[in-house]
This record gives sequence, structure tokens and C-alpha cells, in this order.
Amino acid sequence: MEVVKRSRGYKRGYPVICLVSLGFDHAVIWQIFSHSAKLYRSVKLSGMRNNRRDLYRFHESIVDALRSIFDEGVRSIVVAAPMKTAYAADFLDHVQKHHSYLIQSEGLGKTTFVELTGSADTPSQVTELVKNRKFRELMLASTSTEADHILDLFEKHLSGSHTAVLFSLKEIEDAVYTRGRPNQLGTRYLILTDEYLNRKENRSRVNRLLQISKNRGIQTRIVEAQIPAGERIGRLGGIVFFTLKAR
Repeated sequence: MEVVKRSRGYKRGYPVICLVSLGFDHAVIWQIFSHSAKLYRSVKLSGMRNNRRDLYRFHESIVDALRSIFDEGVRSIVVAAPMKTAYAADFLDHVQKHHSYLIQSEGLGKTTFVELTGSADTPSQVTELVKNRKFRELMLASTSTEADHILDLFEKHLSGSHTAVLFSLKEIEDAVYTRGRPNQLGTRYLILTDEYLNRKENRSRVNRLLQISKNRGIQTRIVEAQIPAGERIGRLGGIVFFTLKAR
């Protein structure tokens, strides 16, 4: 995995997690994809860290910056900070106190935060950090937890009378490409494994489906095929689309 700038022809991959690197007076937010990492945004502390109001506003700015990433479907956040600092603990405490809904939500709205010692302010630091065994373990654990939440939501509503479920790519395309107001269609979810995404025979169709799904506000997730949730989706064909219709 490498840190890349947006350029023609590079292989970015699909979004996996978000990395937040905290320093004394700043935060650097990275999007970690399956094949690359990309700088998303930097947030500066305006004021002093030992001032409660200044620190509150700083933490709120980080959460606000993460909202767009949440909207893109990434709900696994690794928070990194240098050794012997309380930067990560302070931020996670802020989330717990003021944004507990992120942690306590059910299904696809639930967000997983994990803490890691280290710095990732620069591309070289990010490259080194993502190679770290501890980082890989945390990433796998957090994404597996997120995938389990997705699977729980799917299985909870699988047999419900207010749920529509599709497993065929053609049927899913027809459902996604059909226009309609969100309140008529209900909340829609598209889940697929990375193996299904990488199949050559479907790759262009699936990439187009993911893009249009994003544009139309459909909740999408790509899960690794080898984790339990991915294995379950794999047994269903590798791709699932379901709608929780309004009652």
C-alpha cells in the first residue's frame, strides 16, 4: 500500500478505514483504501490545548470533517497519537461524551473507533504505519466488527415483511437504476465482497453500480471475503441488495 495523489491510471482500490493522526495542535485525516492511502483533510487547533473550549472546538472540527467519510460508508476509524500523550484518549472521550450515537447506533450507522500509538502526519509515516503488524490487526478487527454489524442488520430484517432482498446483479441494477423518491423506496443497502468486486467479468458493471448507488444515497459496503460476514455474503453469491421499506 502506498500514499498517492489523484492521478490518471493509479489503482486506488475500495475504501477500507479512516486514519486520524493526532498531534499537539493538529489532526491529519487519511482515507485508507485497499491499495492506497490518500490525504483527506488537516485540522488545526485554534487556541490552546489546555483550554477546554479550544480543545472542544478542535475535537468538534475533527468529527465534522469525518462526517463526509461516514457518508461514503466508512465506519472504521483508527486514531493514532504519539507515545506518552493523551491526544487519542482525549478525542475518544469527547466522542463518547458528545457523539455517543456514533458508537451506540445499530446496523450501518454504528462506528468503530480504535486507538493506536504512532504518528501519521506525512506520507512516509503513513506508509510505515500501515505496514505495522499492530495496525493491520486493528484494521482487520475494526472492519470485521463493522461487517458483523452489517450482517446482523441484514439477517435481522431478512424475513421481515417490510424487507425486499435481491441477489442477482441484473435485478440489483434494475432496482438501483429505477428512479424514485427515497421516501417511496425506503432505506436501501448494497453489500458485496471484495472477491465479487474483483471478478473480471463483472468489474465494469459493478463499479458503475457502486458509483450510481453512491449518487442515489444507497448505503454501500464492501467486505473482505475471508471474514465471517464476507463468507456469509459469499454463500449468497457475493452481492446482496436489500431495502427496508417504510411501514
